[in-house]
Amino acid sequence: MGDLLVVNIGELVTPRGHGMLCGPAMSELFRLRDAYLEIRGGKVTDLGPMGKAPQDFPGEVLDVGGRVVTPGLVDPHTHLVFAGSRVEEFLRRARGERYTGGGILVTAEATRAAGEDELVELAIPRLKKMLRCGVTAVEAKSGYGLSPEAELKILRAIEVLGERAPQRIVPTFLGAHAFPPDYGREEYIDLIVEEMIPRVGQGKLARFCDVFCDKGFYTVDEARRILEAGKRHGLIPKLHADELAYVGAAELAAEVGAISADHLLHVSDAGIKAMAEAGVVGVLLPGTAFVIDEPYPPARKLIEAGVPVALSTDFNPGSSPVLSMTFVMRLGVLKLKLAPEECLTAATLNAAAAVGLAGEVGSLEPGKAGDLVVWDLRDFRELFYWFGDDVAHRVIIAGEVVWASP
Repeated sequence: MGDLLVVNIGELVTPRGHGMLCGPAMSELFRLRDAYLEIRGGKVTDLGPMGKAPQDFPGEVLDVGGRVVTPGLVDPHTHLVFAGSRVEEFLRRARGERYTGGGILVTAEATRAAGEDELVELAIPRLKKMLRCGVTAVEAKSGYGLSPEAELKILRAIEVLGERAPQRIVPTFLGAHAFPPDYGREEYIDLIVEEMIPRVGQGKLARFCDVFCDKGFYTVDEARRILEAGKRHGLIPKLHADELAYVGAAELAAEVGAISADHLLHVSDAGIKAMAEAGVVGVLLPGTAFVIDEPYPPARKLIEAGVPVALSTDFNPGSSPVLSMTFVMRLGVLKLKLAPEECLTAATLNAAAAVGLAGEVGSLEPGKAGDLVVWDLRDFRELFYWFGDDVAHRVIIAGEVVWASP
């Protein structure tokens, strides 16, 4: 954790707060031109106009030459750890085949065959690519093991990544991703509830428990049983909700007190209302809709109903081989019709809230982590305009420069 004084910030832009923002508050950013930001011991201690910058700062001073500074981006829904490729499936879909999720088993087979060290080595370059897109915190799910030992192997790999990568890594258990062919349906659910979840909880290998609650996958009743079991072992509920069809998963997320419901391409009005009343973060994944050619989630309806909205890549080898949060943010403006201000909040503070980190990261204000991105821009709105360019100039985590553009 470093001491760093960032000076000559052309435009400092950040949401503010220690929790999720809803409705009009998503657009209420703090913006300051010609600014400085002080970090001591890895945490923000002060910020303000350049005329009031400390003159005798004892640590490193970074002159960013009039560039834009925002909080580090948070990617709250990824399937980071897997082996193999699904390029053939991608090409079939490009020729008109509809995505059904069946390829999960292809990735599970390759991931089961890979060793834990191999899974770590495969994931590290992915994290480096996320870093150069400005991502300073990442949620990572299991789900490509679909057996007790393979799921635990993935979670152990995620634990190692948390020690080796500069980003903050938040682990999620997703044993209920699909149904493996080597177990019966009820047998596998029993295995999740009676063996996997207790072992995950006892080993403190995950913070959240997720279920793919959708057509062709886990029913609402099955998901409820799994999530309630997770809660008994200290795992906070999350849901893949109503992605392929409406099944009532958003309503279930509200019922069980889930921290987030993700996807929501086919969410109902009742589900939106329930999420708003329960304070469930709606994590939208426009990269998935883009890749599998499905309707985009109703972002404007969610925001207008009072649901706190976040954005994520859903990085995975099947429906979203997308590592770039900046690409997703541009889809947020272009396809979800978010304002740039809403989009930044969705990719920072609300994304942090979706993984329980809003008290630590997601905004630049005293007491929060010194996680930020220096963008090679003069106007923060251009972050959503340069579609094919990552535009990050420096990425800083806890006051340390961890990536610099060559």
